[in-house]
Amino acid sequence: MIDNKNMIIAVVLSILILVGFEWYFSKNRPAPTEEQAQSELVRPTPGQATPNIPKAAANQPSPSQLGVSVPTAPGLPTAAKESSLMALLKNGDRIKIETPRLHGSIALIGGRMDDLSLPDYRETLEPDSDEIVLLIPKGAKDAYFAEFGWVPGGGQTVPTADTVWKSDRKTLSQETPVTFTWDNGKGLKFSRTIAIDDKYMFTITQSVKNTGTNAATLFPYGLISRRSTPEVSGFYIIHEGLMGVANETLKEISYDDLKEQGQVKDTATGGWIGITDKYWLTALVPDQKAKVNSRFLFRRDNGEDLYQADYLSAAVTIAPGQTARSENRLFAGAKEVTTMDAYNEQLGIDRFDLTIDFGWFYFLTKPIFYALLYINNIVLNFGISIILLTMGIKLVFFPLANKSYTSMSRMKKLTPQITKLRERFKDDKTHLNQEMMELYKREKVNPAAGCLPILIQIPVFFALYKVLFVNIEMRHAPFFGWIKDLSAADPTSIFNLFGLIPWTPPDFLMIGIWPLIMGVSMFLQQKLNPQPTDPMQAKLFLFLPILFTFLLARFPAGLVIYWAVNNVLSMAQQWVIMRRMGISGKDALK
Repeated sequence: MIDNKNMIIAVVLSILILVGFEWYFSKNRPAPTEEQAQSELVRPTPGQATPNIPKAAANQPSPSQLGVSVPTAPGLPTAAKESSLMALLKNGDRIKIETPRLHGSIALIGGRMDDLSLPDYRETLEPDSDEIVLLIPKGAKDAYFAEFGWVPGGGQTVPTADTVWKSDRKTLSQETPVTFTWDNGKGLKFSRTIAIDDKYMFTITQSVKNTGTNAATLFPYGLISRRSTPEVSGFYIIHEGLMGVANETLKEISYDDLKEQGQVKDTATGGWIGITDKYWLTALVPDQKAKVNSRFLFRRDNGEDLYQADYLSAAVTIAPGQTARSENRLFAGAKEVTTMDAYNEQLGIDRFDLTIDFGWFYFLTKPIFYALLYINNIVLNFGISIILLTMGIKLVFFPLANKSYTSMSRMKKLTPQITKLRERFKDDKTHLNQEMMELYKREKVNPAAGCLPILIQIPVFFALYKVLFVNIEMRHAPFFGWIKDLSAADPTSIFNLFGLIPWTPPDFLMIGIWPLIMGVSMFLQQKLNPQPTDPMQAKLFLFLPILFTFLLARFPAGLVIYWAVNNVLSMAQQWVIMRRMGISGKDALK
């Protein structure tokens, strides 16, 4: 039938458009150009200087003119072996990091931010499982750390990875910042104060006092280094790798792309740069009014992959008796939507909310997330929130869906007449189509009306899929019974009788209870629609619920719950309309 063909075409095209659009633009977002080189002059923020904090001179040489660049973080020495994390943490004095949302330490040797875990998040659903470890010291497997410092512009001695700092206290907390100091013995005294807020943002204030007789030129920098290529989820709908904002443009570079390019440079005012995982982020945030040279860098060192995100700030010449200062931030933590939005607004960090990959349909995805969050704050269960949101969406689109189901019910009543027309004009397709169009016109029926509920559902489905897959708020969010994590697939399977048989089926046979509910509801809903008279189409429609059951079985359980509830609500609405039009329950399911 023409209407069923139209519905199939509409469904396929809608999916292709949504998926294709997202895929195309995720692969074709503008990349930084080589012309935006680090050799551009970086000027200090206007109005930042005080009598004790000198400005860079107007004719200050650029980093490239002085041969200056951010140092590359060292890999593992050739003769060295990986050390255990615990052994490295016990090696040398450390300043403890202790806040409600962060645990870790800072080594006095080198002053690196290289030990950080998130007590609010665990590796598994077990409450006593290990905390998520974010930063790891150099020398350990998968080392991952951040460092700040100064690049000399004229042969000055500056702190290095081997520098032993002194500190004014033993613990860094929200209430107690820590100040590190070091004297190079040649007229420059370095100071670094680290503060932390109530979430995941560090503020690093560096200062240099010149007690010598000659002026000193220094460039403040920050870098994030990651050893080895991490395992990524591999889904096109989410970016994992290097990312940042430069010149008001989001830059996303995968690990594979950076391997091919070697390095990507940019010059911009403000912005940020870092490395992201699915749920976690480490990002450098320079002064949002300062011009900086940023870089993504890949290199091989002693057979291992090393990734680096860094920036080089304004050159500062410090006259004798003066002090220079540089203030920057480091984010290291979970990508919580409300947290990232707050930093974006309160700290003025340019497009920091884009660290969460809502995709090109963020205008739909983000409101759906906030709607879920609002409902969850009331009912305290994201599963119930999904059900209530589904009901709300059905209510909003009720008038539109009502017209569609009314037209479909009329089509149901016309099925016998259409069958007769097909038998009468089976050898004359042109005449058959003309007669059917006349019938539709006479009975005021739209054959494509059945597509409308599906077309409405697809963008919501896609947005909810994004929310469940990307947002950390959904990670390990329970529903009821066997659903302990709405962001993961239903863990049950009909092929081991839902756990009664001590056997774990392969992934493609993990058809849980909720996917079965969804499949059955889809089948029953299909029975309420006008049935195709063409045998091939009938077989195809019979096969679709089975196909979708297997297809959605490994999708997040929250998404399957949404689809199942939506089917049930649609059936209820359609059933009522059909009864009003005089179609009996028995005839409705034929």
